[in-house]
Amino acid sequence: MDELPLDQVRTLLAVVDEGTFDAAAAVLHVTPSAVSQRVKALEQRTGRVLLMRTKPVRVPIAVNADSLATWFLPALSDVPQDPPICFELYREDESHTTALLREGRVMAAVTSSPDPVAGCTVRPLGLARYRAAASPQFAARHLAGAPAEDLRVAPTVAFDARDDLQDAFVRSLTRGRSGAGPVRHLVPTSDGFRDAVAAGLGWGMVPEPQAEPLLRAGRLVELAPDRPMDVPLYWQQWKLDSPALSTVAEVVAAAAAGALLPHRRTRRP
Repeated sequence: MDELPLDQVRTLLAVVDEGTFDAAAAVLHVTPSAVSQRVKALEQRTGRVLLMRTKPVRVPIAVNADSLATWFLPALSDVPQDPPICFELYREDESHTTALLREGRVMAAVTSSPDPVAGCTVRPLGLARYRAAASPQFAARHLAGAPAEDLRVAPTVAFDARDDLQDAFVRSLTRGRSGAGPVRHLVPTSDGFRDAVAAGLGWGMVPEPQAEPLLRAGRLVELAPDRPMDVPLYWQQWKLDSPALSTVAEVVAAAAAGALLPHRRTRRP
């Protein structure tokens, strides 16, 4: 898709910032009808509804399930609501949220990609840490030997068919020779994923905030304590001057700073 028309995107953001079509029209010095027509044209171009014709306006954001289950929702509760904003959240894997930005289906996204989508800005949020874990009973039954070899064949819990975090972890242990085993249970909710691992359905990469209480309680055991896996997260949003989006970005970044590990800085030669 070509870059979105600037006047249409600015009109959409004005509606978001001001809360109503009439208020956006006053700020843009056009008629409410012109505002409506521009938003409708943008929706036709992107192939989806970008704003619900209600008061207040809804703002679409793409975010991964683990962030939703741990730190992202409390962040949104801190966004000022004057004028009020309703958030329309799209749950998508962090490696695929940029596709929703590229298609114009969302205005901002939490993503693992540092490469900005055309027309978007990008800022680092931090590192989401995952721990390879299993129930004690599962570990005793399936993982009595070398972790690298056992994890190549042991049953695995995955979020969905596109979740390759478990494969990436096993590849890191085997120097790329193999991924996780062929028996994979798909559990497409963050809490359900954690509970499936704790129930002994398989092993999996559990977000550290969710893993720590279960590790302390003895319901999970860590399979490689010295090998956590860190996933970098970024915030991407449309590259336009929008007070509402800027406010959301600042609130999200502040929450991420308190919940995630800092990005590692690479040394320059």
